[in-house]
Order: sequence, then C-alpha cells, then structure tokens
Amino acid sequence: MNVLVIEDSAPTRDLLVRALGSESWTVETASRFSSGVKLAMTERHDIILLDLMLPDGDGLDLCRKLRAEGITVPVLCLTARDEVAERVRGLDAGADDYLRKPFALAELRARIRALTRRQGVTPPVRIEAAAIRIDFTARKLERGGQEVTLTAREWAVLEALASKQGRVVRRVDLLDSIWHGSGRPASDSLDVILSRIRRKLGEGGSCAIRTVRGEGYVFEVSP
Repeated sequence: MNVLVIEDSAPTRDLLVRALGSESWTVETASRFSSGVKLAMTERHDIILLDLMLPDGDGLDLCRKLRAEGITVPVLCLTARDEVAERVRGLDAGADDYLRKPFALAELRARIRALTRRQGVTPPVRIEAAAIRIDFTARKLERGGQEVTLTAREWAVLEALASKQGRVVRRVDLLDSIWHGSGRPASDSLDVILSRIRRKLGEGGSCAIRTVRGEGYVFEVSP
C-alpha cells in the first residue's frame, strides 16, 4: 500500500513513517500544502493522511482541490479539533474519515485498512501480453488463443492482484476482502486458488504472480 502523509509536525511525520512502514507500506511525506498537492496529483497513492492545519494553507482546501481534479483516493483527516461542525465541514469538502489527535496507532491502521477496503479494487479493463489475453469486463482469459475458465473466486483474486499491478498485495488483505476472515480454511483456500491461477496463466509466462515472502504477492506483466 502506498500512503501519502501531509503533516507539518516533524515528530508526527516520523512517528507515522515508522508505524506505517512496519506494516510494509510505502510512505511518502509532505510538510506543506504546496508540496502535498504536488505529490497527491503526480504520484499514485492508496490513501492520504491529511493534517488540517498546514503552514501555507488549509487542509480542507487541499482536499477540495483534489476532488475538483477528479482524484478519488481516500482522505483521512488528522486533527486536534473534534467539533461536529468541523467534521461536517471536512466531509462536505470530500474527506472520507476523521481521526482526532492524539490517536492510537492501532486505530489508525484499522481505519486505513477499512477505507482502502471500502474504496475497492479497480482492475485494468484488459491486459494483453504475449500469449495472454485477459478481459476483466467480460471475465475472459485466453492463453495461446484458447479460452481458459476461471471460477468466480479465482477472478476475485486475480482482479485484486491486477488492480495493484507491480505492487505488493498483502496476504491478509486478500483474505479480508475476499474471504472476510483469515482462519485456516480461508488461508488454505487462498493457497489452492493462487496455485490454480498460476497454472492457468502458464508457468514462466508473460503474466505471473510473484510471492514476496512474509509480505504478499505481486502481479507482474512482461512483454
């Protein structure tokens, strides 16, 4: 997961980098309105953590600007204020959630996971690489011109991985979003489905699912 932290307090930024980095998430930071807008509009992120009191502008104005530009990344506001009117103002500006400072890191992580799950996954419409043709709209996989059938759950896993092409998708996130739990039956089922998808894509082919030990899986496409 790629997280953008826009926060002017250096100690808070450092804390967030350490806490979120421990989840194997990639964290970018900005300390000002101007640099935050630039990063949010030029880089791809899964969620933005936004301090509302920035030295060169209002965080809610930044949120409004992103929404006006069509950027739909979830925004979690971090604020010392907790008035109802302030929360309403933030939600009306396009924010997705609020977390009052000081906050518990466990709650922050949980809210990030909830927001990114709620955002859902958006796989590419079509992937074509060498002998592989995948049409996600029609749910059709062809290898070497021959159609290969996938089950509904195999499609769900493939779509989740393809939506983050080239980036790690954590195993626990796959289990949470598709099986809604991480017990032994779900974990075993995921292993079986990954094995099936790999076989159907073809070992050593142009589309592959790489295991990142201790982290998760990466869907990779080569010419």
